[in-house]
Amino acid sequence: MDVDAPVFAIAAAAELAGMHPQTLRQYDRLGLVSPKRTAAQSRRYSMRDVAMLRQISAMSAEGINLAGIQRILHLERENVELQQRVRKLEAALADELMNNRPGSRVFAAGATGEVVSLRTGARTRKPNQLVLWRDRGVL
Repeated sequence: MDVDAPVFAIAAAAELAGMHPQTLRQYDRLGLVSPKRTAAQSRRYSMRDVAMLRQISAMSAEGINLAGIQRILHLERENVELQQRVRKLEAALADELMNNRPGSRVFAAGATGEVVSLRTGARTRKPNQLVLWRDRGVL
């Protein structure tokens, strides 16, 4: 089963999460959990949404208010996005290391995070770009 498939109506999702349907509506309004909508605008929750509802319930039981929960969830999403971006940059770095000779400049990362390959001896255009290179004595 696809964990992101919107299969549960609000009553079923509320029962699975151990909450009242009105609580789910409030969380939707606050943006804590945003279920998919049918053509008739009915909410449909996925297994991932139900897991998120359970996580919210656990944080609430620990005494964290909704604003705090909202901030925690935002930071968790941001952390996941940053980890994905780091993995992409690591893969780009590995590719460049395999294709360039030792001592050559590998790539520059611009202010918006784009990866720009540079030829040997080339300089970056903006002083705020990060440049990585490999020391000839390494390896």
